[in-house]
Amino acid sequence: MYNDDFLDKKLNERKSLNANRTFTQPQAKIDFCSNDYLGIVKGNYLSSINGHLSSGSTGSRLLSGNYPLIEETENLIATFHESESALIFNSGYDANIGVLASVAQRGDTIIYDALSHASIRDGIRLSFAKAFSFSHNDMTDLEKKLMNATGTIFIVTESVFSMDGDICPLGELVALSEKYKAHLILDEAHATGIIGEKGEALAQHLKLHKKVFCRMHAFGKALGCHGAVILGSMRLKDYLINFARSFIYSTALPEHAAAVIKQSYLLFPGLKQERECLGRLIKKFQSVSLPFEKLLSQTPIQIVLVPGNDAAKKIAGRLQENQLDVRAILYPTVPKEKERLRIILHAFNTVEEVDKLISVLADRS
Repeated sequence: MYNDDFLDKKLNERKSLNANRTFTQPQAKIDFCSNDYLGIVKGNYLSSINGHLSSGSTGSRLLSGNYPLIEETENLIATFHESESALIFNSGYDANIGVLASVAQRGDTIIYDALSHASIRDGIRLSFAKAFSFSHNDMTDLEKKLMNATGTIFIVTESVFSMDGDICPLGELVALSEKYKAHLILDEAHATGIIGEKGEALAQHLKLHKKVFCRMHAFGKALGCHGAVILGSMRLKDYLINFARSFIYSTALPEHAAAVIKQSYLLFPGLKQERECLGRLIKKFQSVSLPFEKLLSQTPIQIVLVPGNDAAKKIAGRLQENQLDVRAILYPTVPKEKERLRIILHAFNTVEEVDKLISVLADRS
């Protein structure tokens, strides 16, 4: 066997924190864990997709991997989101990496929310631009950073934050971006399908999308499939086709994936009842008192803080024993003493299931 015991040092450090990650198999428990917010996957809405479509694209979009269906899907998405263009990437991670690593240049400045997703941070790390974080949703701190920014300036944030479930103050962000001539990049991954009358997400819902330089929508959350899209001008699309390495050097999504994405976009705007049901469950969960701190969130992501890896895993284990699939989010994914239970509410969860969840969380024994 190959001697790779040099890996043990980091692995043992992770195990000593009781934070080692492992795979678990899906079990027949009540789902308070997945990102299938509207139940598109659980409801098997996409099972009718033609099985004769190709399962491989044979190459990158710039070589042999382009085909009519993926361009049709991009046009559909651009129309729905009222954008001049849409460019599909293989994942939200690829999309954020591709944009942030290629658009900002040496001498430019990127200012990003301190709670931004790992894909945003990794994209920034690959850029040659200077980068600074601002305190989460703190517009005063952001403005201080903007005052000292040089070159072309980019502000990066999320509409719905994946580990807190709160929403960015988009109106204020747009105002500051205009004041300092900065370009706003908005990750709408967890808002897509959820916010707005038709699930159009935050920027469109607030009618601010024309003032946002770049929007990213991911398909692996409420849309129940895979991939992501970057929305912006035709100039931005042309730029990314030429300079975004995660797009240029990746085999394109196959026809079957494009068909599923297209079907999801045709489907989710009509799921008004599901969004209303989800809203009622969110309101119910937010209204109860628990023996733990509960973060304010009007989104499907509900956070219960249980400080300490051991304590968070213990409460998650109790929930699992009660057939409630809730997972603990541990340090170092979140800061020390901010360990938590990340509870995801879905349109298919019943009031009785949420009552059971609340009851187990409220049990102090």
